[in-house]
Amino acid sequence: MNAITGTPAGLDLRAEIERLRKEKNAVILAHYYQRPELQDLADFVGDSLDLSRKAQGTDADVIAFCGVRFMAETAKILSPQKIVVLPDMDAGCSLEDSCPPAAFAAFRAAHPDHIALTYINCSAEVKALSDIIVTSSSAEKILAQIPKDQKIIFGPDKHLGGYLARKTGREMLLWPGVCIVHEAFSETELLKLKAQHPGSPVAAHPECPAHIVDHADYVGSTSGILDYAKSMPGDTLIVATEPHIMHQMEIALPHKHFIGAPGADGNCNCNICPYMALNTMEKLYVALRDLAPRIEMEEGLRLRAKRSLDRMLEMAGATVGQGDLGGPR
Repeated sequence: MNAITGTPAGLDLRAEIERLRKEKNAVILAHYYQRPELQDLADFVGDSLDLSRKAQGTDADVIAFCGVRFMAETAKILSPQKIVVLPDMDAGCSLEDSCPPAAFAAFRAAHPDHIALTYINCSAEVKALSDIIVTSSSAEKILAQIPKDQKIIFGPDKHLGGYLARKTGREMLLWPGVCIVHEAFSETELLKLKAQHPGSPVAAHPECPAHIVDHADYVGSTSGILDYAKSMPGDTLIVATEPHIMHQMEIALPHKHFIGAPGADGNCNCNICPYMALNTMEKLYVALRDLAPRIEMEEGLRLRAKRSLDRMLEMAGATVGQGDLGGPR
């Protein structure tokens, strides 16, 4: 017996998850940053909002979201009639943690002439305090629709906000949050890796600091990086985002070679998201068996958070899951 999850020793987890998926009429979602074994059994693998929208379009009664808490909250916001479970409720996000709702509300109150464009990596409470939610693939299109004289707060990711400001020329007041995974990449080690693989392009997520993004041949969301891997010249790609995305690349493109950008110690192990890693096959099995832990949300909060999500979908719905943020540079 597993002392943590309570699963019997020798249990065929894959078979039991398949049985429970059918029994509970569940859809299983896995973010690109999840362990390969979770990606392999999911009904859908992708970016966070795209996954929630795909689940919304199913007739499933249960959504099992192998990701982090803000992603499962988004699924609940869009599918309030469905039960949403997260294998480990401690699977949080450093960006969400960097932006407590009370502090964000005070920040907004101090800048009443600004509207808040908020990256989807935030809590439902912060979404409810925001005007428009953005994803890494929709942010630029949304910015283009906002009058040039409108003052903007962008949070919680200062690196994504800074990248957008440099690319579009828009001045924005940035909340000082960072993703601990993307913050860990080392420019020195990346330059060494580029020297070892001359001519090989670099693909980076815009949550990376500027000193990493500036060396990238492509900047985009996780799905955008996957698409770039399919269309890029050559057969070797250096990837500056959480390394589990490379599992999907290796499945789709077995003839190509993918190298994770290194951290300060010269390897990419430090860039595995510790929150995403909390989800396991055992915890997914228990979540489906017990339909817990569940995401619960007060209806007023859900509707306020949904308003900012709906605004994004009105302005840039076609970009969700398309990964069109940077394009080849």
